[in-house]
Amino acid sequence: MKYVLEYPAELPTAPDDFLEPAVIRDVVSQAEESGFTAVALSEHPAPSVKWRRNGGHNTLDPIAALSYMAGFTTRIRLLTNLYVLPFRNPYLAAKALGSLDIVSGGRLIAGVGAGYLRAEFAAVGVDHDRRGELLDEALGALRRIWTEPETPIAGQGFGAPGPLWLQSPTQRPHPPLWIGGNGTAARRRVVQHGNGWMPIIADAGMAAAMRTTAIESAEAFGAAVADLRRGLSAAGRDVDAVDIQVVCPHLDFGDADTVRAASVYLDDLERRGATWAVVHVDGSSPAAATQFVKRFGETVIAGQ
Repeated sequence: MKYVLEYPAELPTAPDDFLEPAVIRDVVSQAEESGFTAVALSEHPAPSVKWRRNGGHNTLDPIAALSYMAGFTTRIRLLTNLYVLPFRNPYLAAKALGSLDIVSGGRLIAGVGAGYLRAEFAAVGVDHDRRGELLDEALGALRRIWTEPETPIAGQGFGAPGPLWLQSPTQRPHPPLWIGGNGTAARRRVVQHGNGWMPIIADAGMAAAMRTTAIESAEAFGAAVADLRRGLSAAGRDVDAVDIQVVCPHLDFGDADTVRAASVYLDDLERRGATWAVVHVDGSSPAAATQFVKRFGETVIAGQ
């Protein structure tokens, strides 16, 4: 299992201290030193006050923040979890993500998805009801822009009039594309375009809030992985070459029972196909987060 640090600013109760450059440097540097494989940030360019007051969190632009993190690290990978492709023209998305891959020396994992906050879509001027359609279009366009940069492409509302001069990302043929979402459409997109799948194991209430299909148990997760693997095999793809990310359950290093329970749970998910896990650390303060990251490295990562 590989581990991803969800940067602690994205916890609902995290103080604003986590937005300070020196704190970002301390926490992410400790994650790299402690053996985390990646650090992740989500995208919310225009979230509502209602969302923030009902479990939302602080956000940074992921391209800007992950680029900053790339500047003081050398190994840790940079994951967008998730970058909402329907928000923008595919050429702009390809440029932003590709630039991050270049300036990081090829460390980007492009986690992408459809988005879900209706008010946020309205704020940025995109039809929320077309988000799935726009995501499908953007996924195909993104790969072509990265792999055939001179070839003009066109879609709904955009179109290059002739050959273009664009830089290819550092990773070839392109950075890994991980696709979020729980339903059959998300798994179809992984089969067609993806190098990874990012489901959320959550009850029906949380899944409905995120406008996705519920995956409520390890058993349901395993069944969904089996479905994905059938699709990959039918498409002639290597099922073992596609990563699958889950969320690490809560653990408290002062309570050995939670550590053991988390280990058992992750072992079970790994047997069912998970290869990466996102870790939510203690976000009560920067010092607590840094200490948690260090303990996680010593206790969990080093113990594998």
